[in-house]
Amino acid sequence: MIKVGIIGGAGYTGGELIRLLLNHPEAEISFVQSRSQAGKKLYSSHNDLLGETEMEFVPEWHSDLDVLFLCMGHGDSMKFMEANQVDDSVKIIDLAHDYRLDDSKVYGLPELNREATKSANFVANPGCFATAIELALLPLAHNGMLKEVHVSGTTGSTGAGVMPSDSTHFSWRNNNISTYKEFQHQHLAEIRKSLMQYQPWFENNINFVPYRGNFTRGILISAYQYCEWPLEEAVRVYKEYYDGHPFTWVTDSPLDVKQVVNTNKCFIHLQMHNGYLMVQSAIDNLLKGASGQAVQNMNLMFGLEETTGLKLKASAF
Repeated sequence: MIKVGIIGGAGYTGGELIRLLLNHPEAEISFVQSRSQAGKKLYSSHNDLLGETEMEFVPEWHSDLDVLFLCMGHGDSMKFMEANQVDDSVKIIDLAHDYRLDDSKVYGLPELNREATKSANFVANPGCFATAIELALLPLAHNGMLKEVHVSGTTGSTGAGVMPSDSTHFSWRNNNISTYKEFQHQHLAEIRKSLMQYQPWFENNINFVPYRGNFTRGILISAYQYCEWPLEEAVRVYKEYYDGHPFTWVTDSPLDVKQVVNTNKCFIHLQMHNGYLMVQSAIDNLLKGASGQAVQNMNLMFGLEETTGLKLKASAF
């Protein structure tokens, strides 16, 4: 069994990670650390875990592990690594932003870096919007076809984390929609870097306008650019690129977020309008956009079947 430790287990990504690992046939949780919740049952923060486990949050961590997941806020992972000595034998998967642009770490998007992930000791898990946008655009970059692209995307409220704020409070977000960080979202740097692995000469704009949705989980993005391919060729290229990747599927049907919520899947749909290719993608921001992808990376790092512990059921309706 893979011995797992979780740092920062009281938040949304920590909770999702616990749920997945409790049911993972090859993993065993050694501890879940949270200084704010230390001594309390895991189900005191994650109510649905009542009846699943009697584990308690612990204040400190230990390195008698195979893999350590960092589920803290952005900036805190780097502080943790600077303040603590982690044994070289322990693999690390960071779910925060801290190491995504660090060339010494593997960027953990399996559809881009699957082989590198298999031999990695430290994986920087991608951001949720980054995952959805990169999966929508990677086949274009792979074929040197990426041009100036316009992207809009709507995310559920869980993407903002567990701590409430003026823009995530239910009474404000319900029956409401708004944009934020237009053209300057923090995920743009990792998106550009990932796409340039295939198309290093790409210098065009990625014009991204994110929306706050009035729902809890899921991301739907729409990206469009001028494209010389006919639709049939674009669909062929996308299906060929994702052939053999078990969680990313190109579909001829229009997308709904509910198709992917509670799963580690990404669905992609293509349309052509007057010479412009529109690519839509949908993911669950907490699973394929965070904790599910982290477990997918763990599976690759330990030589397991990529889908182990991740054959999840969509909410569907």
